[in-house]
Amino acid sequence: MLVWLVSGLVSPLCIASIFEDQSPLEIELTGPLWSLIDNKEERKEWPFRLLIGQAELDLEVRARGNSRMRLCDFPPLRFNFMEANTVGTPFAGQGKLKLVTRCKKGDRYENDVLEEYAAYRIFSLFSDVSYRVRLVHLTYTDTDGRLDEAFRESYGYLIEPLEQLVSRVNGTLSEIPAVSLKRLDEKQAALVYVFEYLIANTDWSFVKADSDEYCCHNIKLVKIDPKIFPVPYDFDLAGLVSARYAKPDPSLKITKVSQRLYRGFCTGTEILREALKDISSKEAGVLDIIASLPVLTEKEKKNRIDYLGKFFEKAGDEDKLIAMFEKRCHI
Repeated sequence: MLVWLVSGLVSPLCIASIFEDQSPLEIELTGPLWSLIDNKEERKEWPFRLLIGQAELDLEVRARGNSRMRLCDFPPLRFNFMEANTVGTPFAGQGKLKLVTRCKKGDRYENDVLEEYAAYRIFSLFSDVSYRVRLVHLTYTDTDGRLDEAFRESYGYLIEPLEQLVSRVNGTLSEIPAVSLKRLDEKQAALVYVFEYLIANTDWSFVKADSDEYCCHNIKLVKIDPKIFPVPYDFDLAGLVSARYAKPDPSLKITKVSQRLYRGFCTGTEILREALKDISSKEAGVLDIIASLPVLTEKEKKNRIDYLGKFFEKAGDEDKLIAMFEKRCHI
C-alpha cells in the first residue's frame, strides 16, 4: 500500500517483515516474570524462552517505558533476540522489539491495549511514514510461580523498530533539540494534526520535554530529503483509548481526554484541506479497524465507532471544520 505522501519513497530492497502481516501471532513466553516485574525499575534483562508454532527461541526480556513503568502493574516489555536463532520464524531478522501489553488486571485494560493498537493502524492508513504494529496473543508462564492469574493470557502488540521504519522509507533519523516548522513536510504535518484530532490525542508536541535531549514529545522526526516527516506514537492518553489513568494536561482547559482539541500548527489552507479530504476518504478503513478488533464486545466496538464517527460527521462540513482548525492553530 503506497499513499500519495510517500509514493516512490519506499525502498524496493526492504526484506519481508513481521509487520507486513496483520494476522495475530500466537506466542507463549516463559521466564521469571515475577522477578522482572518486581524489579522493573532496574530494567535488567532476564532470560526467557518464546514459543511460536513449532519454533522455540531464546531471548532476553526487560521492562521498559516511562509513565507506564510507574503506572502499570505489568509494564511494557522489550524483547532482545539473538538474530541467528530467528531464521525461519516470523521474527527473522529482528533484534530488539517493543511489546505493549495490558497495564493492570481487568478486561478494560486489555481493551486499552487493543484501542491503542488501532490508533497505530489508523495512522498507517494515511501515511507509509508511520510505525507499523503487529497484534499478538500471549500466554505467559512464570517460572517464579507467582504471576497473578489475571495476567496469564493477554493480547498485546509489537511496534516496528524505529531504525526499520527509517530504512523502509529511505530516510534518516533526525535527532535535533528543536525543529523549524519550515523544515517539516507540510502534507505529513497536516495529516498528523488532523489524525491527532480524530483520535482526540493532546499528548504530543513539537517541543521536547525537559527530561529529553531531542525533539519532540511523542513525535519522531524522520528526514526524507529535503524535508522532515513527523511520525506520531504513544496514544494511550488519547480519547479513543480513554485509559483509566489518562488525564488531560490542566493547561489545556479540557476536563477529560475524550474531548477533542485541535493542537495543530498553522499551515496552508489547501494543505490542511487535502489532509482532511484524505483522512475522510478512508473512513470505511478506519472504522473497519475498530470492527475487526478481538475481545471487545459489539457494544464496545459500537461506542468506539460512534466516537470516531462524530469526527467524520463534522468533516462532512469541510469548510466549517477547517475554519475551526485555523482559528485554534498555533502560530
